[in-house]
Amino acid sequence: MSPVALVAIIVAAAIVLFVWNKLPVAVVAMLVCLSLWASGILSLDQALAGFGDPVVIFIATLFVVSSALEITGVTAWIGKHLIRAAGEKSRNRFLVLMMSLAAILAMFVGTTGAVVALLPVVIVIAVRLGRKSSQLLMPLAFTAHAGSMLALTGTPVNVLVSDAAIDAGFAGFGFFEFALVGLPLLFGSMAIIVLLGERLLPQRNGIAIPADFSQHARTLVEQYGLGNDMHRLRIRGSCHYVGKTPSTIEIAPHDGMQLVAVHEGDTAQPIRRQHIAEGDHILLRGDADIVAKFAAETHLSFREQTTGADDILFTHKSGLAEVAIPPRSGLIGQSVFPGMVTESGDLIVLAVQKADTPIDDIEANNQTGAVVLGAGDTMLLQGTWKALDTRLSDPDVLTVGSPDLVRRQAAPMGGDARRTAAISAAMILLLATGLVPPAVAGLLAAGAIVLSGILTAEQSYNAVGWSTVVLVAAMKPLGTAMTETGAAQLAADHLLYILGQSSPTMLLAGLFVTTAVLGQFISNMATALIAIPIGVAAAAGMGISPRPVLMSTAVAAAATFLTPIAAPANALVMGPGGYTFGEYWKLGLPLLAWFFVVAVFIVPLIWPF
Repeated sequence: MSPVALVAIIVAAAIVLFVWNKLPVAVVAMLVCLSLWASGILSLDQALAGFGDPVVIFIATLFVVSSALEITGVTAWIGKHLIRAAGEKSRNRFLVLMMSLAAILAMFVGTTGAVVALLPVVIVIAVRLGRKSSQLLMPLAFTAHAGSMLALTGTPVNVLVSDAAIDAGFAGFGFFEFALVGLPLLFGSMAIIVLLGERLLPQRNGIAIPADFSQHARTLVEQYGLGNDMHRLRIRGSCHYVGKTPSTIEIAPHDGMQLVAVHEGDTAQPIRRQHIAEGDHILLRGDADIVAKFAAETHLSFREQTTGADDILFTHKSGLAEVAIPPRSGLIGQSVFPGMVTESGDLIVLAVQKADTPIDDIEANNQTGAVVLGAGDTMLLQGTWKALDTRLSDPDVLTVGSPDLVRRQAAPMGGDARRTAAISAAMILLLATGLVPPAVAGLLAAGAIVLSGILTAEQSYNAVGWSTVVLVAAMKPLGTAMTETGAAQLAADHLLYILGQSSPTMLLAGLFVTTAVLGQFISNMATALIAIPIGVAAAAGMGISPRPVLMSTAVAAAATFLTPIAAPANALVMGPGGYTFGEYWKLGLPLLAWFFVVAVFIVPLIWPF
């Protein structure tokens, strides 16, 4: 059997398995990869080359950058302002703003970069607004494809077609000249998505969609009766307690006041030093007048709180977590009290709620004395985010709401957020200017995030969406196989021979269909490399300018809408959006038709034959 026939069988089998949707897409992709090697079409090095491909490495690093943006609160901040600008009830207004932002990002960092940057933002917004993620994520990816046609840097294919025009003896395309066709593509895509998207997209969430924790801190504070009597006082240099042990803090004479904790000023964790130092903080509960009098007597810096206890206890450094005592826990029978530091030394018990106490009984929940723990009791713990993540994996407690998810959605931005934003901006600048290859820019950004302590090495590994990485890496050799065996060239030649000889318009139509169809299964870069020389040769044979032919090819290469394997951006939204392989074409087909109209009929009006 000829290599071309073998490739055709493998492609057909892969499509059937993808549509069948009984096997994970990453498994199907690996089967394709191994089949290309087992059939002798590719060598082992070629079949596995995708796992070392710079594009795949770039995608992996973008997951790390995206996770850092999410953990430090940058994405939640963007999402909050996006919701405020769009309004919580206007679906269309929000869609337009989201798609506009995706298009602007895509013109500088490409479709993959734009989707990875905005994916956590859109997921947070979907949770906040109670919308299904499937209604938002595919529009995000598809609009990014259109946005990539707004500038030369939107996709490498744009650079290829501009260079091809120069090589053919014609003028290249200017940086923003692509916008002449990119804007019609974008506006048309947005109109189709707004008008048809709700009906053509499924109504579901992805498996990994989190709950809404945006108001989690306030809920906990209200449930445990902490109220607005929480105060954080800073230790001044002249304070009586500087140089003394925390045990010397005496509040007994001040009736109606309770010492909650002493925090180290630089880490926001319970103090572990033997002596209190300037800049440390004392956490007190009590009437503001009593606390103010105590602060004046001891030279503590006091400022009457204008915010609630949730804002004091919930910062970019530290947060709250609720844990329940399960049956057979080693903590059953132990005595705890508010203000107690846990055995690990880095968490504080703020409040305890007995299992037999009604949740809405604030007075009963507002425990101040010792409580003997039993099964079903809950405790409110406070500490640094790192301590909460580390200590709450203890089997003696069950965590109610992952601290990591709570932090991602609701923690205010701090110093890490500014560093993350600066690193991300530097990466975007490198991508936009082309000073280094995209994979290098991504590796530099991911490395800076780890070295600066924003993420640990383990967190960065866990941040990578490995199923997506495997899917893209394992499918990339298919493009190599179609190119080397001549399968792609044979398909292109036959189609162009049939359609490309009658008129320039038919040439554009034939070239578009060839490029777009191939682009649903192999990379748009590979399809463009096949179609560009054929299009230039056909234009020369017909005595027309190659510029409209090349621009039409670029539009066709961007029309990767029908399958999740058509582009990395499509694969990125598949899991979070809960999409199946066969659901992309429903919205993708109208968009593909619009791209066809632009490529075949509008492009020649802008760049005449």
